[in-house]
Amino acid sequence: MSTHVKKPGWFTVNVLNRLVAWLTRRGLSVRGSRVLAVRGRKSGQWRTTPVNLLTVHGEQYLVAPRGHVQWTRNMRAAGGGELHLGGNVEVFTAAEVADDDKPPLLRAYLERWKAEVGVFFDGVGPDSSDDELRRIAPDHPVFRITVRS
Repeated sequence: MSTHVKKPGWFTVNVLNRLVAWLTRRGLSVRGSRVLAVRGRKSGQWRTTPVNLLTVHGEQYLVAPRGHVQWTRNMRAAGGGELHLGGNVEVFTAAEVADDDKPPLLRAYLERWKAEVGVFFDGVGPDSSDDELRRIAPDHPVFRITVRS
């Protein structure tokens, strides 16, 4: 597994992410945005970050465009978390998707959010071949989530 991580720029961290998180906390989803809460693998404290919830064929996924970051490591350890949209909280379990199964999911993610996150995919986009998507798959964790009823 690669430890590939691309850092977002100052504007993304200090303006865009904060704005999207603020709107999402108030119940306004920005193109599928949610606030992910997952327990820290070392501290046990809840950690939050804005994410884009991808739905493909009725299944829900979280994709890590910036690579193997803290929330992905915490998700592996915790096996799930919470998705927040305003006062609505969905508790879920998570299963990591195998690299060979990622190309259609990465394609769908890039079709929807390439303008926001395309820079993190090394020139690969929604029109790229399955082989190109498979090449970058190890650098982008994907989790299938199942909301508990």
